[in-house]
Amino acid sequence: MLNYLWAGMTLTGVLWGAFHGQLSAVTDGALQASKEAVTLCITMLGVMTLWTGVLEIAHRAGLVDQLSKKMSPVLNFLFPRLPPEGEARKQIAVNMIANVLGLGWAATPAGLRAMEELKKVEEMQKKSQNQTGARKAQPPGTASNEMCTFLIINISSLQLIPMNMIAYRSQYGSVAPGAIVGPALVATLISTVVAVIYCKIMDV
Repeated sequence: MLNYLWAGMTLTGVLWGAFHGQLSAVTDGALQASKEAVTLCITMLGVMTLWTGVLEIAHRAGLVDQLSKKMSPVLNFLFPRLPPEGEARKQIAVNMIANVLGLGWAATPAGLRAMEELKKVEEMQKKSQNQTGARKAQPPGTASNEMCTFLIINISSLQLIPMNMIAYRSQYGSVAPGAIVGPALVATLISTVVAVIYCKIMDV
């Protein structure tokens, strides 16, 4: 769907420029945008590499395990059916911590690993329950409640310090890159509360 959307927007811009005799401006804009995209990617690559490294150091130092235990009340509330000492909970904790710090890109690897672990947990639970006849077999590829909850919470993403947004604003010359902190905190707090309420209502 997004491919069609972007293709349609690009085609519309080109046709509009051609209709108004501004094809040269369209070409210049495309070249300038490409240059800015490369520059921004290089900048954000440095930010992502730094914080991904910090999270990896924290994981190897045992800090992730400690934070996961500290987050047990939250994780128990959101994912009551997950094994307490499972790897899925650890990866979810890493992802949530990174998101709270506004490190969305650094949170992505942990989020992918969390989904993989949640899939393993779901497959084990399905196998056990199908053998006992506890529930009907679900079609392959059906997401579990835990997967859906994790995805929704990850998208809502409470952020105390939106590091990525501050980096974007700094890259584009904002006079006060940190001014986004307050509005981002309020917006993501509301979105996270709504997400949690929705997940609990739908978790049947």
